[in-house]
Amino acid sequence: MVASLVALYPQSGSACLAGRPAVFKTFIPELVSCEQLVTVTTDSWDNLNATVSLYERTGGAGSMWQRFGHPFPAVIGTSGLAWGIGLHGTGKPAEAEKREGDKKAPAGVFRFGDVFGTARPEQVRFLRLPYLQVTATTEAIDDPNSKYYNQVVDRRAISNPDWASSESMVQVGGRYRLGVIIRHNTAAYPGCGSCIFFHVWDPKYSGTTGCTATSYDHLVRLLRWLDPKRNPLIVQLPAGEYEKLKPLWGLP
Repeated sequence: MVASLVALYPQSGSACLAGRPAVFKTFIPELVSCEQLVTVTTDSWDNLNATVSLYERTGGAGSMWQRFGHPFPAVIGTSGLAWGIGLHGTGKPAEAEKREGDKKAPAGVFRFGDVFGTARPEQVRFLRLPYLQVTATTEAIDDPNSKYYNQVVDRRAISNPDWASSESMVQVGGRYRLGVIIRHNTAAYPGCGSCIFFHVWDPKYSGTTGCTATSYDHLVRLLRWLDPKRNPLIVQLPAGEYEKLKPLWGLP
């Protein structure tokens, strides 16, 4: 998230996974049990404009995918996509990997975390995912040296804050009026990218620092639909890569 950290974690090699083998899965069992799927596709690895499509299985796990509603536009990181760390494992060998501060959105397959926003819980009773109300002390930790790296925390609840860098989620303003956490790099490997969200798009910005963003109305529609009982997942890929992996991963 922080541009100044790019020099610490260069774009080549596997600095954030040093000592850990890269693993790319051609079969993802979580996709078999998934009954709600969000796809985010771009024209290329470097394109920041994306299309979001929603799919569901009405016949239960393993049944045929059916489109839910119409696709809608979104934006991703201003530098495009790079392989993240998720249910697919890590990236393909010799291909770009997500780094802290690279302004790339993570490519791959991910679970959803909590929904967050500035509304009071009673104002978002339509949500089925857990909800976190953002306050003046809610911070997204992007310091790779912190034990809270890649976490959204309440500073008041931390007795000894150890981070030198974070994002005040209230100060971000309307972009974090509503959003949902994309569970990227859940093991919090330092420098592999932190605090990735699907949030409200502010048209003043061409893209994001690594998140996915769409209009408030489209986001509300998405979050009303998501049901944790149906094991929802999100897939983010360039369209060409999506077509290559479609038969392997059982994508719609």
